[in-house]
Amino acid sequence: MSRSSPANASVATNGRPVNLWLVAFAVVVPTFMEVLDTTIANVALRYIAGGLSAAYVDAEWVITSYLAANAIVLPVSGWLATHLGRRNYFLGSIALFTIASGLCGMATSLEEIILFRVLQGLAGGGLQPCTQGVLLDTFPPEKQGSAMTLFGIAALIAPILGPPLGGWITDNYSWRWIFYINIPVGLFAFLMCYWLLDDPEYLKQERTELKKQPMRFDILGLSLLAVAMISWEIMLSKGQEWDWFGDPEWRVQALALSFGAALAGLIIRELRIADPVINFRPLGERNFATSSIIIFCAYGVLYGSTTSLPGLLQSLFGYDATSSGLVMSPSGFFSVATLPVIGILLSRGTDARWMILAGLAVMSVGSYWMSLMNLDISPFQVIWPRVVTIVGLSLIFAPLNVAAYMYTPRHLRGAAVGLFALIRNEGGSVGTSVAQTIEVRRVQFHTLRLNENLDPLNPAVTTFVEQAHSTFLGQTGDPALSQQMALQSLANLRDQQVLSLAYFDVFRVLAILAIILMIFVALMKRSVAEKGAHLAAD
Repeated sequence: MSRSSPANASVATNGRPVNLWLVAFAVVVPTFMEVLDTTIANVALRYIAGGLSAAYVDAEWVITSYLAANAIVLPVSGWLATHLGRRNYFLGSIALFTIASGLCGMATSLEEIILFRVLQGLAGGGLQPCTQGVLLDTFPPEKQGSAMTLFGIAALIAPILGPPLGGWITDNYSWRWIFYINIPVGLFAFLMCYWLLDDPEYLKQERTELKKQPMRFDILGLSLLAVAMISWEIMLSKGQEWDWFGDPEWRVQALALSFGAALAGLIIRELRIADPVINFRPLGERNFATSSIIIFCAYGVLYGSTTSLPGLLQSLFGYDATSSGLVMSPSGFFSVATLPVIGILLSRGTDARWMILAGLAVMSVGSYWMSLMNLDISPFQVIWPRVVTIVGLSLIFAPLNVAAYMYTPRHLRGAAVGLFALIRNEGGSVGTSVAQTIEVRRVQFHTLRLNENLDPLNPAVTTFVEQAHSTFLGQTGDPALSQQMALQSLANLRDQQVLSLAYFDVFRVLAILAIILMIFVALMKRSVAEKGAHLAAD
């Protein structure tokens, strides 16, 4: 696929001109499908557990297995695309992902669905990096912002829409349909990409040169990567359940040691060999390293907020999955409206750094706004803080992708997109885990603090108990039972307030994190998407 000129806005594919936006749409569809599957199953875990006669705690492996398999493939996708051909690898990934999705929907036991989710994660891991690689090679430098904006619709909007869509499908049909919907989408994406895609000349030449050399696959590097990622994902998923480093059975401690040792060995080995399975060299470029830190933490904010807000709505406001999804869904529409504006600004020479700075500030304001909520608010008082948070994230997504690859040499681009996608996804995993941990720990803290004031010497407590006792006595006629019911009502009110304060603390921490990230923008080099911007990198 040869790069187009801005004038004709087309690329040559197999000798025929094809509109570059049609190519972009074709490669974004499967990525949207894959990213959606990282969050769409979260709200259906209870239904999956019930449908497969499994415990809810065990059903969490449906999420963990997918993320672990995905994390293993993401950083090696550049190597696979180079050796297999990016078009061949992309089409194979779409086909396997679609088939695995159908198998997940047909699973009859928890073991089966975990196995099929592993296949789904292994197949889906190559979709994001391949999509970004195609967009970077197809669009000229001055249109990179617009291309990354389109990619943002998949990588940013999909995890936002995942929970509400999954809740609606589960409530109205069956949990199996959250997997079945991938089949027609995957078939459509496969046919589109089969017709439109072709590898660029430099990739064809690189693959031709590799065929002349003996195949050298870094099996040790892949093994170390698998151990590191599996240990990491299990630790994040089960850490809170196992009490983190207080685990009496030393499971978390063992996983942490395994992760640290495997990661250290992986880095040392991959930096010493000529043909690494995962290339860490792009991190040596300042813009890429700084962008990686920001996207990691920003996705932590996104996923931490996305998992905490439905929990708040469902546990304290009595919303079902569909209703909480409806409250969260407007943010997706505002994000879609924001992304094209960002693309236009980038294409007109706006420095990406200023947009990243503005986005982090807006994201911090939205998260802090959510921390100021209380239990007497209407749905609209939840919608707007969420909208502000997601709009802030939309402001930074495309500029970060432009800045990250601007100074990355072309021969490292395949490794860079895989590494950046891995860092982005792992930020979401860490954000989810950290949010859950903060919530549980702050529940304990606020319970202790509120209990200090719940004693018979507090006039408010005695008045509440007396009024409740009188009410229940009139209903039951039993003085002893009425006293117990009055005290239980007080405990329920305390627990409600404690849980709300814990959730608000989560949002406050996310707001502080967004502010801290603004410091890293000062470390970035000038990042303007314009003609000749990639000359030094290429």
